[in-house]
Amino acid sequence: MSMRRRAKVSRGAVVAVAVALVLTLAGCGGDDGKASPSENKPTGIQVPGNGMKKPSAAVTPSPQPTEVLASTNGDPGIVLTINSVARDAGGFITVSGQIKNGSNGVFTKVTAWRGDEKDASGTSVAGATLVDKVGKKRYYVLRDTDSRCLCTTGITRIDPGTSIPFFAQFPAPPSTTTEVDFNLPTFATATVKISG
Repeated sequence: MSMRRRAKVSRGAVVAVAVALVLTLAGCGGDDGKASPSENKPTGIQVPGNGMKKPSAAVTPSPQPTEVLASTNGDPGIVLTINSVARDAGGFITVSGQIKNGSNGVFTKVTAWRGDEKDASGTSVAGATLVDKVGKKRYYVLRDTDSRCLCTTGITRIDPGTSIPFFAQFPAPPSTTTEVDFNLPTFATATVKISG
C-alpha cells in the first residue's frame, strides 16, 4: 500500500469517528440545566435517618399553612393544629400540622408523645393514633424496616412563641371512611376529614 493511499484511509477513518462522536453527543444533549417535572417529584416515602436531615424542633417553619382542619389544646399554652390529612395512593394517610408553644416558658414535656422508640433520638410523635369510629379500628404510626416511626422525630423542646411542624403516617382506612379521630397523648382528640 502506498504512502498516499494510507494517508487517505487514515483521514477518512478520523472523519468517520468524528461524525459518529458528534451524532452520539447530539443524541445525549438537550440538558439545559432544568429538571423535568418527573425528576422533581418524590418517588417514595422518605424516612429521617436515611440520608435526610431530621426536622429541628428549634426552627420555626417559614410559611405557616393557612388551612386549619382542627385545633386542640394540650398542656397549658400548647396547641396542636392539624393542617392536612391526606390519603395517598400508596395506601397510607399523612397527618401534618403544627405544635405551638403559646406559653411564656420553654416546653420540654415531649416524651409523652413518643411511641416505643429505643434508639438515640427517643422523642417523636409516634404515640399518635387514628381511630375509624365507623369501622371500629385504631391505626398506629407506620414504621420502617428498622422500626423507626414514619413521623417527626428529634423534638426535645419548644421555645415560647415557637411553632414546630409535625407529620405522622398511618395505614389508610377503607376508602369509604371519610372522617377519623386524631389523638396525640396530652392533647384532646380532634375529629378530621380525610382528603384524597
